[in-house]
Amino acid sequence: MKAASAHPRLTIGELARVAAVGVETIRFYERRGLIARPARPAHGFRAYSREAVARLAFVRQAQGLGFTLGEVRDLLALKANPETDCAAVRGRAAAKLGQLDTRMARLSRIRAALHGLLARCPGRGALADCPIIAALSAPQRSAPPARRASRRLDMKAAELVIDGMHCDGCAKTVEALLSAEPGVKVASASFASGSAKVVFDPVKIDLAALAKAVERAGYRVRSTR
Repeated sequence: MKAASAHPRLTIGELARVAAVGVETIRFYERRGLIARPARPAHGFRAYSREAVARLAFVRQAQGLGFTLGEVRDLLALKANPETDCAAVRGRAAAKLGQLDTRMARLSRIRAALHGLLARCPGRGALADCPIIAALSAPQRSAPPARRASRRLDMKAAELVIDGMHCDGCAKTVEALLSAEPGVKVASASFASGSAKVVFDPVKIDLAALAKAVERAGYRVRSTR
């Protein structure tokens, strides 16, 4: 009698059940290149390996932490590369944390503004007298064109000399970290030179904050110029 395989393969329905996702979710991930679609045999159904269960779990948990599907694809590529250093993954996570911090600060400002509108509204009376409608209908202030042009001229360029980068992947991580910071317009890093160049709006961010963004991933900014 033929022995059963130690690693039985799964139909898409079985994979969906084991991974606790829908069949359409699996098909969507296949279309986005997050999991491989097995070839269909001449007779029978497509069969998925048990590794697909772990891969699906990875994708779902990364999404739960706020990573986009494109970022999840990058993480999977790092995971599959035996030359990947832990710092590269940590850098991606640090960049995502920076994005979330920026988003949370924006949401806090929105929340405070809504609290202010609710405090001003009595909750009764004619709609024409509603302070919320009045606030939403008020024209937004915008800077004159000349001022907007001058803001572009106010951009600053700087170079950060960084210790701890030991591969091109580290340089890409530093780029991602800096690019995620508010006010950064252009960021590029080079492993060969051990530095990163940044063009940024000094009204929104300064060099100290840029250095902290890099250091959150475990690198050290030796100097700025």
